[in-house]
Amino acid sequence: MRSIGILFGSLIIVFAFNLFLIPHDVLSGGMSGISIILGMFTPLNTGFANFLLNFPLLVIGYLKLGRKFVINTILSVVIISIGLDIVPVQAIAGDSILSSIFGGALAGLGIGIVFRSSGSTGGFDIVGMLVARKRDFPIGTLLSGMNAVVIVISGFLLNWDSALYTLVSIFVTGKVVDAVYTNHEKLTLTIITEKGAEMRPHLLANLYRGLTIMDGVGGYSNTSKNILMVVISRYELTEVKNLIAEIDPSAFVNITETLEVMGLFHRGH
Repeated sequence: MRSIGILFGSLIIVFAFNLFLIPHDVLSGGMSGISIILGMFTPLNTGFANFLLNFPLLVIGYLKLGRKFVINTILSVVIISIGLDIVPVQAIAGDSILSSIFGGALAGLGIGIVFRSSGSTGGFDIVGMLVARKRDFPIGTLLSGMNAVVIVISGFLLNWDSALYTLVSIFVTGKVVDAVYTNHEKLTLTIITEKGAEMRPHLLANLYRGLTIMDGVGGYSNTSKNILMVVISRYELTEVKNLIAEIDPSAFVNITETLEVMGLFHRGH
């Protein structure tokens, strides 16, 4: 299912670029936007430039975010890079403002789907994911801020009309990403399992959070169980559920919204 989500989200991004943004000289943000600029002003094609720029960030993501995340990200980057070369660049709408808004919304939808599938589209998404985990900011807002550099570059290299259209597109993309993916809230997970000894190191190795372990007894079965409690951001929920299922698919997991967190939210308790 995650691979299908990666494929579907990545294809949506390709169509957003080649059917709405690129035909009107409206750039995407981050590395994708920079690769579009390189494709316009250098012999490099856009897909190859996109992969080349993403490679060092993929290495950083592997070291900081884990192997599965990077594998899914590489899959997304490859699909987007190939798709940008295969799908013809052809304007669907003649109005630049409408194309900027709709293209930005489509790109945000695609990015959000990829995020929900435990991956990213590479580039600034990896940087945003790292910062959001450590500083607890909405990813869409972070991406919009980092993408300001693309707006400035497009203003000088193309024209300021394109730069302003790009600003509109990036703003819409960030809002849609947050709506689809992050809803920046905290969740408390109470995990009841008989495999606490295996679950603990698995979560700690793949999750940038601490957790608390308690002993319990099943009321019906009268067997010993482990109770693990962890507080996460909503954007981590899909990843954590997958991690739990890998160790104990039958674990009982209670997920509740958390109003406020005091003390150390990151790993350390």
